[in-house]
Amino acid sequence: MPTVTRREFLKVGVAGAGAVAATGLGFDIAVAESTRVKQNLRIAGAKELHSICPYCAVGCSLVAYTRQKSNGTTELLQIEGDPDSPVNEGRLCPKGATAMQLAISPRRVESPQYRASGATGWKSVSWDFVLDKIANNVKASRDASFITTDGNGSTVNRCEGIAFAGGAAFSSEEGYFATKLMRGLGLVHLEQQARV
Repeated sequence: MPTVTRREFLKVGVAGAGAVAATGLGFDIAVAESTRVKQNLRIAGAKELHSICPYCAVGCSLVAYTRQKSNGTTELLQIEGDPDSPVNEGRLCPKGATAMQLAISPRRVESPQYRASGATGWKSVSWDFVLDKIANNVKASRDASFITTDGNGSTVNRCEGIAFAGGAAFSSEEGYFATKLMRGLGLVHLEQQARV
């Protein structure tokens, strides 16, 4: 009876296990070719556009797939993370993963809405109306709550009737500008969304 060394036994065992595993997992080229299934992807032939996620200042890259419809409008088919981005490498957080809903949700409000005092519903208004309304409200609140001196008679020149919360999607420059603007109005209650 021939003797088999432990080393020879391991060599044969490993080689046999590798062959069985490779064949059983579909690495046989002939099997792979015969079982190939063609898929019609929803984004086949779509135009690929690159963008940035709007939710925070991280700057994750997005890839949006669009297709021209027969009536001339553009249809958004899919939004996903950009695998070529060094920032997110194709991954998206839960908020970024909902970018498609932000773009095409039937519940999306597409114009400024205003509900007058005592009214029961909202109405669509122009951006000019909204900006004028905000400016008038800021002016009225600042005039009503501006304090020039504190209890000790020290000059403080501050506005305690308005607070400002910056958005996490602000760039450094936008944050700097917003802070300067609010400090210029005398606001002392400044906060940032990322801390809330």
